[in-house]
Amino acid sequence: MSPRIITLTLNPTIDVACDAPSVRPVHKVRTFGETYDPGGGGVNVGRVLLELGADVLSVLTAGDITGRMLEELMANSGVSSVIVPIRGRTRISWTVHDLAAGQEFRFVTEGPMLAEQEWQATLDAVDEAEGAWIVASGSLPRGVPGDYYARLARSAAKKGRQVVLDTSGAALRAALSEKLALVKPSLSEFEALVGRPLPDNASQEAAALELIREGVVERIAVTLGADGAMLATAEGVWRLPAMDVPVRGTVGAGDSFVAAMTIALARGYAPPDALAMGVAGGTAAVMNSGTAHPTRAEIEALFKRVTAGVP
Repeated sequence: MSPRIITLTLNPTIDVACDAPSVRPVHKVRTFGETYDPGGGGVNVGRVLLELGADVLSVLTAGDITGRMLEELMANSGVSSVIVPIRGRTRISWTVHDLAAGQEFRFVTEGPMLAEQEWQATLDAVDEAEGAWIVASGSLPRGVPGDYYARLARSAAKKGRQVVLDTSGAALRAALSEKLALVKPSLSEFEALVGRPLPDNASQEAAALELIREGVVERIAVTLGADGAMLATAEGVWRLPAMDVPVRGTVGAGDSFVAAMTIALARGYAPPDALAMGVAGGTAAVMNSGTAHPTRAEIEALFKRVTAGVP
C-alpha cells in the first residue's frame, strides 16, 4: 500500500467527448455518444490513481453552475476531494472525434480568473491535507502568480513531502528554484525549458542530466510521442518505445502516465520499472475513449508486456 497522494488542479474542467460523422466549417455538426468527465491535470491523475488502488485526495477549484456540475462528477468518480470555491465559472472543454477523417479535434477553454484569496486557499488546503506525495498538474489560470508551484514546493519541503510537477513554460521554470521529485514535460516543453532544440537521444539525455546535476529535480520523465518516453535520474537514463495498441482517444494520456509513474515511485519501484508503469498507464489511456479511463487490469497487463520487452 502506497502513502496517500494529494493531487492539485487549479483550473479543472468538465470534459465533454463526442463523435461526429464529419466536422465541416459553417455546417451544423451533429454529435452523438457524449460523455462527461471531471477533467484537468490533477483531477485526471487522481482518477487514475484511485483505479490503481492508491489512497488519493484531490484538491481543486470549482465555481458557479458549472462548478456544481463538476462537484457532482467528482463525487460520482469516487475520488475524495477538497473543493475550493471560486467566484468564476468552471470551464468546459470539448473533444470531437471526426469519424470520417479519423481525426480528433480538441477545444480547450481558458477558464476563470482566480483572486488572491482563492489561489491562496488552494495552497492552504494542500498544506492542511495529509499526504506524503503531491502531484500538481496543469497550467496556471489567470490571476495566479508565476511562482505558484515554487511556493507549493517550498511549503511541501518543510513537511518532507515529495512533489511531482506536470506543467510547462514560466510556471515550470520558476518551480525549478525548489527541488522536485519528478517533472514530466513533453519533448517540446522540455526544449522550451532548456532553450534549445534537442533533436536526438544524446542531446535530450545530456540536457536532462544537466538539470539533475544542478540539483533542481531528482527525476525528469520526457514523453516523446511516437518515440515513447525517457526517464533520467542521477543513476542514469532509461528509454522505452511507444507501444503498438489501437488508439481510441488521447485526452488525459499524459496524466495517466504521471499517475502510474507516481504510484510506482511511491511504492518504491526502481527507475526502469517506474518508467514502464508510466508507459503502461499512458498507453492504456489511449486505448479508451473519454478522458483518462484506463483500467487497472489494462495497465497491469501492459506493464507486464513492457517489462518483458513485448512491443
